[in-house]
Amino acid sequence: MAPRRRKATGAASEAEAAAPRVSAPRVKGAPTEPRESPAVPEAARPSARRCGPARPSGSRREKSGPEPQEKRQVRARAARAEDRVEGPPARTEGVMPPAAPGPPLPRRASRREGTAHSARERRPQPGPTKVPGPLVPVSSLGRGKEAPGAWKPRAVLDKLRLSRQEISEAAEVVNRLTDHLLRRLQSCESEFKGVALLHTGSYYERVKISAPNEFDVMFKLEVPRIQLEEYYNSGAHYFVKFKRNPKGNPLGQFLEGEILSASKMLSKFRKIIKEEIKNIEDTDVMVERKRRGSPAVTLLVRKPKEISVDIILALESKSSWPASTMEGLPINNWLGAKVRNSLRRQPFYLVPKHAKEGSGFQEETWRLSFSHIEKEILKNHGQSKTCCEIDGVKCCRKECLKLMKYLLEQLKKKFGNRKELDKFCSYHVKTAFFHVCTQDPDDSQWHSKDLELCFDNCVTYFLQCLKTEQLEHYFIPEVNLFSRDHIDKLSKEFLSKQIEYERNNGFPVFGEF
Repeated sequence: MAPRRRKATGAASEAEAAAPRVSAPRVKGAPTEPRESPAVPEAARPSARRCGPARPSGSRREKSGPEPQEKRQVRARAARAEDRVEGPPARTEGVMPPAAPGPPLPRRASRREGTAHSARERRPQPGPTKVPGPLVPVSSLGRGKEAPGAWKPRAVLDKLRLSRQEISEAAEVVNRLTDHLLRRLQSCESEFKGVALLHTGSYYERVKISAPNEFDVMFKLEVPRIQLEEYYNSGAHYFVKFKRNPKGNPLGQFLEGEILSASKMLSKFRKIIKEEIKNIEDTDVMVERKRRGSPAVTLLVRKPKEISVDIILALESKSSWPASTMEGLPINNWLGAKVRNSLRRQPFYLVPKHAKEGSGFQEETWRLSFSHIEKEILKNHGQSKTCCEIDGVKCCRKECLKLMKYLLEQLKKKFGNRKELDKFCSYHVKTAFFHVCTQDPDDSQWHSKDLELCFDNCVTYFLQCLKTEQLEHYFIPEVNLFSRDHIDKLSKEFLSKQIEYERNNGFPVFGEF
Protein backbone atom coordinates (compact mmCIF):
# COMPACT_ATOMS: atom_id res chain seq x y z
CA MET A 1 0.00 0.00 0.00
CA ALA A 2 1.42 3.39 -0.97
CA PRO A 3 2.18 5.74 1.90
CA ARG A 4 -0.52 8.17 2.85
CA ARG A 5 0.22 11.67 1.63
CA ARG A 6 -1.18 15.02 2.60
CA LYS A 7 -1.30 18.33 0.74
CA ALA A 8 2.02 19.34 2.18
CA THR A 9 5.08 17.80 0.63
CA GLY A 10 6.59 14.81 2.42
CA ALA A 11 9.80 14.92 4.32
CA ALA A 12 12.73 14.14 2.10
CA SER A 13 14.26 10.72 2.69
CA GLU A 14 17.51 10.79 4.55
CA ALA A 15 20.55 9.64 2.58
CA GLU A 16 22.27 6.77 4.29
CA ALA A 17 25.67 7.99 5.36
CA ALA A 18 28.12 6.50 7.79
CA ALA A 19 28.97 8.69 10.73
CA PRO A 20 32.56 9.87 10.60
CA ARG A 21 34.96 7.64 12.44
CA VAL A 22 37.70 9.57 14.11
CA SER A 23 39.98 7.79 16.50
CA ALA A 24 42.87 9.32 18.34
CA PRO A 25 46.16 7.75 19.39
CA ARG A 26 46.87 7.66 23.10
CA VAL A 27 49.90 9.81 23.81
CA LYS A 28 51.50 9.64 27.21
CA GLY A 29 53.55 12.31 28.87
CA ALA A 30 57.27 12.92 28.61
CA PRO A 31 59.65 10.14 29.76
CA THR A 32 60.24 10.22 33.45
CA GLU A 33 63.88 9.13 33.18
CA PRO A 34 66.15 12.16 33.77
CA ARG A 35 67.63 13.37 30.50
CA GLU A 36 69.39 16.40 29.14
CA SER A 37 67.47 18.49 26.64
CA PRO A 38 68.89 17.89 23.16
CA ALA A 39 70.12 20.93 21.33
CA VAL A 40 69.09 19.54 17.93
CA PRO A 41 66.23 17.35 16.72
CA GLU A 42 66.56 13.69 17.55
CA ALA A 43 66.88 12.76 13.89
CA ALA A 44 70.10 14.72 13.74
CA ARG A 45 71.68 13.20 16.82
CA PRO A 46 73.53 10.21 15.26
CA SER A 47 75.61 12.41 12.96
CA ALA A 48 76.19 14.87 15.76
CA ARG A 49 77.60 12.17 17.96
CA ARG A 50 79.88 10.97 15.17
CA CYS A 51 81.10 14.50 14.72
CA GLY A 52 81.90 14.72 18.40
CA PRO A 53 80.02 17.62 20.05
CA ALA A 54 77.92 15.40 22.32
CA ARG A 55 79.66 12.62 24.28
CA PRO A 56 78.89 10.51 27.32
CA SER A 57 79.78 12.47 30.44
CA GLY A 58 83.19 11.66 31.86
CA SER A 59 84.67 10.97 28.42
CA ARG A 60 87.37 13.47 27.47
CA ARG A 61 89.81 13.52 24.59
CA GLU A 62 93.46 13.64 25.54
CA LYS A 63 95.10 16.83 24.31
CA SER A 64 98.49 15.24 23.70
CA GLY A 65 98.85 13.58 20.29
CA PRO A 66 96.51 11.60 18.05
CA GLU A 67 94.72 8.51 19.34
CA PRO A 68 96.07 5.07 18.36
CA GLN A 69 94.20 3.28 15.51
CA GLU A 70 92.83 0.62 17.90
CA LYS A 71 91.26 3.24 20.21
CA ARG A 72 89.66 5.03 17.23
CA GLN A 73 88.08 1.73 16.06
CA VAL A 74 86.73 1.02 19.55
CA ARG A 75 85.30 4.57 19.75
CA ALA A 76 83.69 4.24 16.27
CA ARG A 77 82.05 0.89 17.21
CA ALA A 78 80.73 2.44 20.43
CA ALA A 79 79.25 5.39 18.50
CA ARG A 80 77.53 3.06 16.02
CA ALA A 81 76.09 1.00 18.88
CA GLU A 82 74.85 4.16 20.55
CA ASP A 83 73.17 5.25 17.30
CA ARG A 84 71.07 2.08 17.40
CA VAL A 85 69.62 3.00 20.78
CA GLU A 86 66.94 5.70 20.78
CA GLY A 87 67.70 8.22 23.45
CA PRO A 88 69.45 11.48 24.20
CA PRO A 89 72.96 12.14 22.94
CA ALA A 90 74.34 12.59 26.43
CA ARG A 91 73.51 10.75 29.63
CA THR A 92 72.97 12.42 32.94
CA GLU A 93 75.56 11.56 35.55
CA GLY A 94 74.47 8.83 37.90
CA VAL A 95 72.29 7.03 35.32
CA MET A 96 73.69 3.65 34.37
CA PRO A 97 74.02 2.88 30.65
CA PRO A 98 72.27 -0.23 29.28
CA ALA A 99 74.08 -3.50 29.80
CA ALA A 100 74.26 -4.15 26.09
CA PRO A 101 73.00 -2.48 22.92
CA GLY A 102 69.59 -3.77 21.92
CA PRO A 103 66.81 -3.05 19.43
CA PRO A 104 65.34 0.47 19.29
CA LEU A 105 63.24 1.30 22.33
CA PRO A 106 59.55 1.51 21.41
CA ARG A 107 57.90 4.82 22.04
CA ARG A 108 54.95 4.86 24.42
CA ALA A 109 52.04 4.49 22.07
CA SER A 110 48.28 4.04 21.94
CA ARG A 111 46.54 1.18 23.68
CA ARG A 112 44.72 0.63 20.41
CA GLU A 113 47.25 -1.97 19.23
CA GLY A 114 46.91 -2.96 15.61
CA THR A 115 44.99 0.13 14.48
CA ALA A 116 46.16 2.94 12.24
CA HIS A 117 46.99 6.37 13.52
CA SER A 118 44.14 8.80 13.32
CA ALA A 119 44.13 12.30 11.99
CA ARG A 120 42.97 13.46 15.38
CA GLU A 121 45.90 14.19 17.67
CA ARG A 122 45.99 13.71 21.41
CA ARG A 123 46.98 16.47 23.73
CA PRO A 124 50.22 15.60 25.57
CA GLN A 125 50.10 15.76 29.34
CA PRO A 126 52.30 18.37 31.00
CA GLY A 127 55.58 16.84 32.13
CA PRO A 128 58.90 17.94 33.59
CA THR A 129 59.97 19.44 30.29
CA LYS A 130 58.21 22.04 28.19
CA VAL A 131 55.65 20.50 25.84
CA PRO A 132 53.81 21.98 22.86
CA GLY A 133 50.22 23.14 23.10
CA PRO A 134 47.21 21.02 22.11
CA LEU A 135 46.68 20.10 18.49
CA VAL A 136 43.31 21.16 17.12
CA PRO A 137 41.92 19.83 13.80
CA VAL A 138 40.65 23.21 12.67
CA SER A 139 41.41 26.26 14.77
CA SER A 140 39.56 29.38 13.77
CA LEU A 141 40.18 31.25 17.01
CA GLY A 142 43.24 32.42 18.92
CA ARG A 143 44.58 30.17 21.63
CA GLY A 144 44.26 31.20 25.26
CA LYS A 145 47.07 31.21 27.78
CA GLU A 146 46.09 28.02 29.58
CA ALA A 147 48.02 24.86 28.74
CA PRO A 148 46.36 21.46 28.34
CA GLY A 149 45.57 20.01 31.71
CA ALA A 150 44.91 23.48 33.19
CA TRP A 151 41.20 22.71 33.60
CA LYS A 152 40.25 19.98 36.05
CA PRO A 153 37.60 17.56 34.75
CA ARG A 154 37.24 15.86 38.14
CA ALA A 155 36.48 19.19 39.78
CA VAL A 156 33.76 19.84 37.18
CA LEU A 157 32.25 16.39 37.78
CA ASP A 158 32.29 16.97 41.54
CA LYS A 159 30.25 20.11 40.94
CA LEU A 160 27.75 18.08 38.87
CA ARG A 161 27.37 15.31 41.44
CA LEU A 162 23.79 15.08 42.70
CA SER A 163 23.02 15.21 46.39
CA ARG A 164 21.51 11.99 47.75
CA GLN A 165 19.00 13.97 49.74
CA GLU A 166 17.93 16.00 46.70
CA ILE A 167 17.60 12.83 44.65
CA SER A 168 15.50 11.15 47.32
CA GLU A 169 13.17 14.12 47.73
CA ALA A 170 12.69 14.61 43.98
CA ALA A 171 12.14 10.89 43.33
CA GLU A 172 9.53 10.71 46.07
CA VAL A 173 7.53 13.58 44.50
CA VAL A 174 7.75 12.12 40.98
CA ASN A 175 6.86 8.58 42.09
CA ARG A 176 3.83 9.82 44.03
CA LEU A 177 2.66 11.80 41.01
CA THR A 178 3.13 9.04 38.43
CA ASP A 179 1.55 6.38 40.67
CA HIS A 180 -1.56 8.54 41.01
CA LEU A 181 -1.82 9.04 37.24
CA LEU A 182 -1.18 5.36 36.57
CA ARG A 183 -4.07 4.29 38.81
CA ARG A 184 -6.38 6.67 36.96
CA LEU A 185 -5.29 5.49 33.51
CA GLN A 186 -5.67 1.85 34.53
CA SER A 187 -9.24 2.36 35.69
CA CYS A 188 -11.92 0.38 33.89
CA GLU A 189 -13.43 3.33 32.04
CA SER A 190 -10.09 4.42 30.58
CA GLU A 191 -9.02 3.64 27.00
CA PHE A 192 -5.50 3.29 28.42
CA LYS A 193 -6.21 0.71 31.10
CA GLY A 194 -3.36 -1.53 29.91
CA VAL A 195 -0.62 1.07 30.52
CA ALA A 196 2.47 0.36 32.63
CA LEU A 197 5.43 2.49 33.70
CA LEU A 198 8.76 2.50 31.89
CA HIS A 199 11.40 4.76 33.44
CA THR A 200 13.70 6.32 30.85
CA GLY A 201 15.92 9.37 30.52
CA SER A 202 19.15 10.63 32.05
CA TYR A 203 18.05 10.30 35.70
CA TYR A 204 17.40 6.57 35.34
CA GLU A 205 20.49 6.16 33.15
CA ARG A 206 22.52 7.73 36.00
CA VAL A 207 23.94 10.43 33.76
CA LYS A 208 21.81 13.29 35.10
CA ILE A 209 23.79 16.45 35.74
CA SER A 210 23.43 19.57 37.88
CA ALA A 211 20.13 18.88 39.67
CA PRO A 212 17.38 16.20 39.78
CA ASN A 213 14.83 18.59 38.30
CA GLU A 214 13.89 16.83 35.04
CA PHE A 215 12.38 13.36 34.66
CA ASP A 216 11.11 11.35 31.71
CA VAL A 217 8.46 8.72 32.39
CA MET A 218 7.07 6.52 29.64
CA PHE A 219 3.58 5.08 29.95
CA LYS A 220 3.75 2.04 27.69
CA LEU A 221 0.68 0.43 26.16
CA GLU A 222 0.99 -2.93 24.45
CA VAL A 223 -0.75 -3.07 21.07
CA PRO A 224 -0.63 -6.61 19.67
CA ARG A 225 -0.93 -7.51 15.99
CA ILE A 226 -0.09 -4.16 14.48
CA GLN A 227 1.26 -3.48 11.02
CA LEU A 228 3.72 -0.67 10.31
CA GLU A 229 3.80 1.35 7.12
CA GLU A 230 6.89 3.48 6.72
CA TYR A 231 6.27 7.17 6.11
CA TYR A 232 7.96 7.74 2.76
CA ASN A 233 11.55 6.52 3.28
CA SER A 234 12.04 8.24 6.62
CA GLY A 235 13.23 5.09 8.43
CA ALA A 236 12.03 6.50 11.75
CA HIS A 237 8.36 7.48 11.24
CA TYR A 238 5.51 5.07 10.60
CA PHE A 239 1.77 4.77 10.19
CA VAL A 240 0.28 2.17 12.55
CA LYS A 241 -2.54 -0.15 11.48
CA PHE A 242 -4.23 -3.10 13.18
CA LYS A 243 -3.94 -6.39 11.31
CA ARG A 244 -7.36 -7.16 12.68
CA ASN A 245 -9.63 -4.67 14.39
CA PRO A 246 -12.07 -6.64 16.53
CA LYS A 247 -15.24 -5.01 17.72
CA GLY A 248 -14.94 -3.47 21.12
CA ASN A 249 -11.30 -2.49 20.65
CA PRO A 250 -10.96 0.54 22.99
CA LEU A 251 -8.47 2.12 20.58
CA GLY A 252 -10.96 1.97 17.71
CA GLN A 253 -12.12 5.53 18.47
CA PHE A 254 -8.63 6.79 17.55
CA LEU A 255 -8.68 5.37 14.03
CA GLU A 256 -8.46 7.69 11.06
CA GLY A 257 -9.65 5.31 8.39
CA GLU A 258 -7.33 2.33 8.90
CA ILE A 259 -4.64 4.39 10.60
CA LEU A 260 -4.23 4.71 14.37
CA SER A 261 -3.96 8.47 14.75
CA ALA A 262 -1.07 9.61 16.97
CA SER A 263 -2.56 13.08 17.43
CA LYS A 264 -5.97 11.75 18.53
CA MET A 265 -4.44 9.38 21.09
CA LEU A 266 -2.10 12.04 22.45
CA SER A 267 -4.96 14.53 22.73
CA LYS A 268 -7.10 12.13 24.79
CA PHE A 269 -4.10 11.09 26.91
CA ARG A 270 -3.37 14.73 27.66
CA LYS A 271 -7.01 15.46 28.53
CA ILE A 272 -7.16 12.63 31.10
CA ILE A 273 -3.93 13.77 32.78
CA LYS A 274 -5.02 17.41 32.84
CA GLU A 275 -8.27 16.50 34.57
CA GLU A 276 -6.67 14.09 37.02
CA ILE A 277 -3.98 16.38 38.43
CA LYS A 278 -6.79 18.50 39.89
CA ASN A 279 -7.43 15.58 42.26
CA ILE A 280 -3.84 15.51 43.55
CA GLU A 281 -4.09 17.37 46.84
CA ASP A 282 -0.61 17.04 48.32
CA THR A 283 1.33 18.33 45.29
CA ASP A 284 1.28 21.71 43.57
CA VAL A 285 1.38 20.64 39.92
CA MET A 286 0.23 22.03 36.59
CA VAL A 287 0.25 20.93 32.94
CA GLU A 288 2.51 23.08 30.81
CA ARG A 289 1.36 24.44 27.48
CA LYS A 290 1.57 21.97 24.62
CA ARG A 291 4.75 22.26 22.58
CA ARG A 292 4.29 21.86 18.86
CA GLY A 293 5.65 18.53 17.65
CA SER A 294 6.44 17.24 21.16
CA PRO A 295 5.28 13.72 22.12
CA ALA A 296 5.23 14.55 25.84
CA VAL A 297 2.68 15.87 28.29
CA THR A 298 4.89 18.04 30.49
CA LEU A 299 3.97 18.49 34.15
CA LEU A 300 5.53 21.22 36.26
CA VAL A 301 5.75 20.55 39.99
CA ARG A 302 6.10 23.96 41.68
CA LYS A 303 6.51 23.04 45.35
CA PRO A 304 8.55 22.23 47.37
CA LYS A 305 11.05 22.50 44.50
CA GLU A 306 10.45 23.03 40.81
CA ILE A 307 10.55 19.73 38.90
CA SER A 308 9.66 19.08 35.26
CA VAL A 309 8.17 15.67 34.42
CA ASP A 310 7.66 14.57 30.80
CA ILE A 311 4.92 11.93 30.56
CA ILE A 312 5.21 10.12 27.23
CA LEU A 313 2.67 7.70 25.79
CA ALA A 314 4.36 4.82 23.95
CA LEU A 315 2.95 1.93 21.97
CA GLU A 316 4.78 -1.31 22.76
CA SER A 317 5.30 -3.85 19.98
CA LYS A 318 6.81 -7.27 20.55
CA SER A 319 7.22 -7.92 16.83
CA SER A 320 10.60 -7.95 15.07
CA TRP A 321 12.29 -4.59 14.82
CA PRO A 322 11.64 -2.70 11.53
CA ALA A 323 13.98 -3.31 8.59
CA SER A 324 15.42 0.22 8.90
CA THR A 325 17.17 -0.86 12.13
CA MET A 326 18.90 -3.90 10.64
CA GLU A 327 22.34 -2.25 10.38
CA GLY A 328 21.91 -0.18 13.54
CA LEU A 329 23.07 -0.82 17.10
CA PRO A 330 26.73 -1.46 16.06
CA ILE A 331 27.91 -2.98 19.34
CA ASN A 332 29.32 -6.33 18.14
CA ASN A 333 32.94 -5.33 18.81
CA TRP A 334 32.03 -3.43 21.96
CA LEU A 335 29.43 -5.37 23.97
CA GLY A 336 29.32 -8.45 21.74
CA ALA A 337 27.04 -10.05 19.14
CA LYS A 338 25.17 -12.04 21.81
CA VAL A 339 24.26 -8.88 23.68
CA ARG A 340 23.14 -7.23 20.44
CA ASN A 341 20.90 -10.18 19.55
CA SER A 342 19.46 -10.19 23.06
CA LEU A 343 18.67 -6.47 22.91
CA ARG A 344 17.03 -6.80 19.50
CA ARG A 345 14.69 -9.43 20.92
CA GLN A 346 13.29 -6.85 23.32
CA PRO A 347 10.15 -4.91 22.34
CA PHE A 348 10.43 -1.62 20.49
CA TYR A 349 8.31 1.44 21.10
CA LEU A 350 6.45 4.04 19.05
CA VAL A 351 5.86 7.52 20.44
CA PRO A 352 3.52 10.22 19.04
CA LYS A 353 6.35 12.33 17.63
CA HIS A 354 5.04 13.45 14.24
CA ALA A 355 7.03 13.48 11.01
CA LYS A 356 7.73 16.89 9.58
CA GLU A 357 5.76 17.57 6.42
CA GLY A 358 6.54 20.79 4.63
CA SER A 359 6.12 23.61 7.12
CA GLY A 360 3.89 21.47 9.34
CA PHE A 361 3.60 17.92 10.67
CA GLN A 362 1.99 14.67 9.57
CA GLU A 363 -0.01 14.17 12.75
CA GLU A 364 -1.01 10.57 12.16
CA THR A 365 2.59 9.28 12.28
CA TRP A 366 4.52 7.64 15.11
CA ARG A 367 8.28 7.61 15.65
CA LEU A 368 10.45 4.68 16.74
CA SER A 369 11.93 4.93 20.24
CA PHE A 370 14.77 2.88 21.74
CA SER A 371 15.27 4.80 24.99
CA HIS A 372 14.96 1.56 26.98
CA ILE A 373 17.85 0.03 24.99
CA GLU A 374 19.97 3.15 25.52
CA LYS A 375 19.34 2.83 29.24
CA GLU A 376 20.42 -0.84 29.14
CA ILE A 377 23.61 -0.02 27.23
CA LEU A 378 24.62 2.70 29.69
CA LYS A 379 23.89 0.42 32.61
CA ASN A 380 26.12 -2.38 31.24
CA HIS A 381 28.58 -0.28 29.28
CA GLY A 382 31.86 -2.22 29.58
CA GLN A 383 33.37 -5.05 27.58
CA SER A 384 34.13 -6.65 30.92
CA LYS A 385 31.08 -7.64 32.93
CA THR A 386 32.75 -6.19 36.04
CA CYS A 387 33.49 -2.78 34.51
CA CYS A 388 32.76 -0.08 37.13
CA GLU A 389 31.53 -2.61 39.68
CA ILE A 390 32.79 -2.40 43.26
CA ASP A 391 35.63 -4.85 42.66
CA GLY A 392 36.05 -4.06 38.96
CA VAL A 393 38.20 -1.61 37.02
CA LYS A 394 36.64 1.85 36.75
CA CYS A 395 36.21 3.40 33.32
CA CYS A 396 35.30 6.99 32.46
CA ARG A 397 32.60 6.47 29.82
CA LYS A 398 29.73 7.94 31.83
CA GLU A 399 31.91 10.79 33.06
CA CYS A 400 32.66 11.73 29.44
CA LEU A 401 28.97 11.71 28.58
CA LYS A 402 28.18 13.92 31.56
CA LEU A 403 30.86 16.43 30.56
CA MET A 404 29.61 16.47 26.96
CA LYS A 405 26.05 17.10 28.11
CA TYR A 406 27.22 19.81 30.48
CA LEU A 407 29.24 21.49 27.72
CA LEU A 408 26.16 21.78 25.49
CA GLU A 409 23.98 22.82 28.42
CA GLN A 410 26.38 25.61 29.44
CA LEU A 411 26.73 26.89 25.88
CA LYS A 412 22.94 27.03 25.54
CA LYS A 413 22.83 29.08 28.75
CA LYS A 414 25.61 31.37 27.56
CA PHE A 415 23.93 32.02 24.22
CA GLY A 416 20.34 31.77 25.38
CA ASN A 417 19.28 34.62 23.13
CA ARG A 418 20.77 33.02 20.00
CA LYS A 419 18.54 30.82 17.88
CA GLU A 420 21.52 28.86 16.46
CA LEU A 421 21.54 26.45 19.42
CA ASP A 422 17.78 25.92 19.68
CA LYS A 423 17.70 22.67 17.72
CA PHE A 424 20.62 21.00 19.49
CA CYS A 425 19.77 18.69 22.39
CA SER A 426 21.37 16.14 24.68
CA TYR A 427 20.26 13.33 22.35
CA HIS A 428 22.75 14.55 19.73
CA VAL A 429 25.52 14.40 22.33
CA LYS A 430 24.46 10.93 23.51
CA THR A 431 24.31 9.59 19.94
CA ALA A 432 27.82 10.86 19.19
CA PHE A 433 29.03 9.36 22.48
CA PHE A 434 27.64 5.93 21.53
CA HIS A 435 29.53 6.10 18.23
CA VAL A 436 32.78 6.89 20.07
CA CYS A 437 32.14 3.84 22.28
CA THR A 438 31.75 1.77 19.11
CA GLN A 439 35.03 2.98 17.59
CA ASP A 440 36.85 2.65 20.95
CA PRO A 441 35.36 -0.60 22.28
CA ASP A 442 38.04 -1.69 24.76
CA ASP A 443 37.74 -0.86 28.45
CA SER A 444 41.47 -0.04 28.43
CA GLN A 445 40.71 2.84 26.06
CA TRP A 446 38.49 4.41 28.73
CA HIS A 447 40.68 4.10 31.81
CA SER A 448 39.63 6.43 34.60
CA LYS A 449 43.05 8.11 34.73
CA ASP A 450 42.67 9.09 31.06
CA LEU A 451 39.47 11.08 31.58
CA GLU A 452 40.74 14.28 29.96
CA LEU A 453 42.03 12.45 26.89
CA CYS A 454 38.83 10.41 26.52
CA PHE A 455 36.71 13.54 26.83
CA ASP A 456 38.85 15.15 24.15
CA ASN A 457 38.09 12.13 21.94
CA CYS A 458 34.37 12.75 22.37
CA VAL A 459 34.72 16.48 21.69
CA THR A 460 36.78 15.84 18.55
CA TYR A 461 34.26 13.31 17.24
CA PHE A 462 31.35 15.68 17.85
CA LEU A 463 33.21 18.52 16.10
CA GLN A 464 33.83 16.25 13.13
CA CYS A 465 30.11 15.44 12.95
CA LEU A 466 29.29 19.15 12.95
CA LYS A 467 31.83 19.93 10.23
CA THR A 468 30.75 17.06 7.95
CA GLU A 469 27.05 17.51 8.80
CA GLN A 470 26.81 13.79 9.46
CA LEU A 471 25.54 12.17 12.65
CA GLU A 472 24.00 8.74 12.12
CA HIS A 473 21.11 7.72 14.31
CA TYR A 474 22.58 4.91 16.42
CA PHE A 475 19.67 2.55 15.76
CA ILE A 476 18.54 3.75 12.31
CA PRO A 477 21.71 4.43 10.26
CA GLU A 478 19.87 5.89 7.29
CA VAL A 479 18.69 8.78 9.48
CA ASN A 480 21.19 11.64 9.61
CA LEU A 481 20.46 13.75 12.69
CA PHE A 482 22.66 16.55 11.34
CA SER A 483 21.13 16.77 7.88
CA ARG A 484 20.10 20.24 6.72
CA ASP A 485 16.48 19.12 6.91
CA HIS A 486 16.94 18.96 10.68
CA ILE A 487 19.57 21.63 11.47
CA ASP A 488 20.84 24.36 9.15
CA LYS A 489 24.53 24.69 8.31
CA LEU A 490 25.00 28.09 10.01
CA SER A 491 23.81 26.67 13.34
CA LYS A 492 26.29 23.79 13.09
CA GLU A 493 29.11 26.16 12.23
CA PHE A 494 28.23 28.39 15.18
CA LEU A 495 28.25 25.51 17.68
CA SER A 496 31.47 24.14 16.19
CA LYS A 497 33.18 27.52 16.58
CA GLN A 498 32.10 27.85 20.21
CA ILE A 499 33.23 24.32 21.13
CA GLU A 500 36.63 24.90 19.50
CA TYR A 501 37.04 28.13 21.45
CA GLU A 502 36.20 26.33 24.70
CA ARG A 503 38.65 23.52 24.03
CA ASN A 504 41.45 25.87 23.00
CA ASN A 505 41.02 27.92 26.18
CA GLY A 506 40.53 25.25 28.84
CA PHE A 507 36.69 25.21 28.81
CA PRO A 508 36.03 28.46 30.69
CA VAL A 509 32.28 27.91 30.24
CA PHE A 510 32.43 25.13 32.84
CA GLY A 511 33.11 27.77 35.47
CA GLU A 512 30.30 30.09 34.37
CA PHE A 513 26.63 30.32 35.39
